Amino acid sequence: MRIVTFTRSTPDTATKVEVDAKGHVGWGDVATVVNPWDEYSLEETIRQAEANKATSAVLAIGPDMHNEALKHSLAMGLQEAYRIWQDGLDVSDSLAWATLAAAAVHKLGDVRMVIFGKESVDTASDQHAYQTARKLGWTMLSYVSKILAVDLAAGTIKVEKLLEEGKQVITAKLPAVLTVMKGINEPRYPNFMGIRKASKAVIPVWSAADLGVSLPPASTQVVAFMNPPARQVITEIIDGANAQEKAAKLVEKLLEAKVL
Repeated sequence: MRIVTFTRSTPDTATKVEVDAKGHVGWGDVATVVNPWDEYSLEETIRQAEANKATSAVLAIGPDMHNEALKHSLAMGLQEAYRIWQDGLDVSDSLAWATLAAAAVHKLGDVRMVIFGKESVDTASDQHAYQTARKLGWTMLSYVSKILAVDLAAGTIKVEKLLEEGKQVITAKLPAVLTVMKGINEPRYPNFMGIRKASKAVIPVWSAADLGVSLPPASTQVVAFMNPPARQVITEIIDGANAQEKAAKLVEKLLEAKVL
């Protein structure tokens, strides 16, 4: 039995991203990092695999820049790593992404759980997780803050979900796709031996043909990237005899600007 997770390499959230004159997006010489939300899904996959005597596997869809995230995952303790890439794939097309993801899960075989991080920070999107669940025809459990119980014999999973109003406890059928929240665990740091072993790992690469699928017609198209227009900022220091007078002047200016 396998428990599977997906990851990707993303620019650091503190990185200043720029678009050049040809519309190419770049972030200079800054190294990529593992998608921060994936730290929790990677850790939870390791824990669930250990608890249920399963094999943990991690996959990434995209070009070879994502090998770094895969090797980080192996260094953490994931047992298997695979990368999926198809020439002509636009990874921003989440339906094509989900088609490959679901096919890869089927190829691995005997997968009972697929665990995603809450979202991808570079695209600020989580629709790929829902579309993967739909392609697989599996139960979708989002915003999971705790996995309470997994009963493989009964084929059920019990989880706690975070909602705006509070928490919700749900029992659902396996196999299932989950998105997990920050706080579900404390991600471990790779140790030296794990890093050394992962650095020597050869990551298998699967194409659409290897997975036995064809990419669907593109559902989305990136027309262009551009930098946001520069903002003209004027700073004004408000004077006054005391805090109350300064506050009154500030409120007056905000009203004039129709901010309040």
